Amino acid sequence: MQETNRPSQTAESEQVAPDTAVPTSQPATTETAVANADVLFVSARETAVGLWTFSVEVAHPNTGWENYADGWDIVLPDGTVAVVNPEDTFTRLLTHPHETEQPFTRSQSNLPIPTAVTFVTVRAHDLVDGFGGKEVVVDLTAVSGPNFEVSYLEP
Repeated sequence: MQETNRPSQTAESEQVAPDTAVPTSQPATTETAVANADVLFVSARETAVGLWTFSVEVAHPNTGWENYADGWDIVLPDGTVAVVNPEDTFTRLLTHPHETEQPFTRSQSNLPIPTAVTFVTVRAHDLVDGFGGKEVVVDLTAVSGPNFEVSYLEP
């Protein structure tokens, strides 16, 4: 299938959520510092009408099997998480630590996104702290924006 870029239909893209992670160089007020998994960049590619492939770059200070980024989600505006199979835990399950590969990028294909949806939020999860790191809002009507790029099928 040949792809092309669909022109932007919006003047401005959604903004990236503020950083909520506590920097590891500063002491935390609790026993351990919060070190959430952050989404750094997202590439979204429409592969068929209503089907998408997302490649998501994640950063997390993995410490091994006891604390690592274990998944990421594509969240629709109504709060629904896009998954390939209804029993999936995340949009993309990450099954092992990436302590020597930071940041890292993983992709998920065949994600159903209704054609009426114009933006999604991408979030990452880690075993210890759950969700809470940097998220990226992807405007599916734009070619690019803050920390994302989008490509489309040719009409």
